[in-house]
Amino acid sequence: MRAVVQRVKKAEVKVNKRVVGSIDKGVLIFLGVAKEDSEKDCEYLANKIAHLRIFPDEHKPMNKSLIDVGGSALVVSQFTLLGDCRKGRRPSFTEAAEPEKAKKLYNRFVQIFKDMNIHVETGIFQEMMEVYLINDGPVTMLLDSKKLF
Repeated sequence: MRAVVQRVKKAEVKVNKRVVGSIDKGVLIFLGVAKEDSEKDCEYLANKIAHLRIFPDEHKPMNKSLIDVGGSALVVSQFTLLGDCRKGRRPSFTEAAEPEKAKKLYNRFVQIFKDMNIHVETGIFQEMMEVYLINDGPVTMLLDSKKLF
């Protein structure tokens, strides 16, 4: 499972020109689900992101977590994070999970945030979306549940 996490002042996602998810201070998470991913990957990545110290306090620019600052999360499914661009000029998506499995794990990931009492908004799975954000920093992190060490 891969995630691009951006610290934001505000973010929203639209489908057919209609806002379907919107947050203020928090993180925008683009989430890609791989074939071999399981609920363990969801749990690892959700907990890592929720506790990642990427928000400022009065002493350091990165000293507090999403939980510490009471921030929100906007989670957007993005299978293209699993794109392999090493060969040719067109990405291969053979490592991306099939839609049914990806949706199940995407929903599980979102539920873990809700279980931690983090306000979560989402895009709409398998829809074309427009994502708008005001990046804070900018601070952008790349996380992969398979790269633990």
